Amino acid sequence: MSTHAKRERLLLADLLEAAGPDAPTLCEGWRTRDLAAHVVVRERRPDAAAGILLSALKSRLDRVHAEFAAKPYEELVQLVRTGPSRRSPYALKQVDEAANTVEFYVHAEDVRRAQEQWTPRELDPVFSDALWSRVEKMARVLGRRSPVGLVLRRPDGQTAVAHRGTPVVTVTGEPGELILFAFGRQDAARVELEGDKEAVTKVHEARLGF
Repeated sequence: MSTHAKRERLLLADLLEAAGPDAPTLCEGWRTRDLAAHVVVRERRPDAAAGILLSALKSRLDRVHAEFAAKPYEELVQLVRTGPSRRSPYALKQVDEAANTVEFYVHAEDVRRAQEQWTPRELDPVFSDALWSRVEKMARVLGRRSPVGLVLRRPDGQTAVAHRGTPVVTVTGEPGELILFAFGRQDAARVELEGDKEAVTKVHEARLGF
């Protein structure tokens, strides 16, 4: 049975393939080749991927990332599409679903929304609920650097507190849009912000996400 992560993986691979190696993305400084290399390193080279979170390993991460980015683009996209070996923890369905559903959704949108004349995806209710579950679990981590209080709200009124403080800015949107906003893609997320004008500006410019 296909999982959300598997579906988003295949969509990301298709988008990368269609865009080609030098298309822009929402990741500052990265073209599609760089994004594809990031996905592959994260899954296949845990010794280097630790540098995503640990500054002491950043130089190793940069070196390995550059090595993968230098590979033929078609090979990189195929590595994204097929995923890690069966020996990898990511090969386990539960791990893949937990670790990659949001990762691949965000990166797919990084490719889609950096192109001209993009249009929003219509997400099915089950997938939207799955993304909202991630919003609830990750909100405090993603919003920890917010300079003001930050609340994420679905159109149906469900809320998740991303950061406590005053004044408070409330961001309303569908779960997929809230995920993008909380991951630092504020400019690309289709949401509505309510609150003090100065506070709204601060949240919009804040470095949210990991």
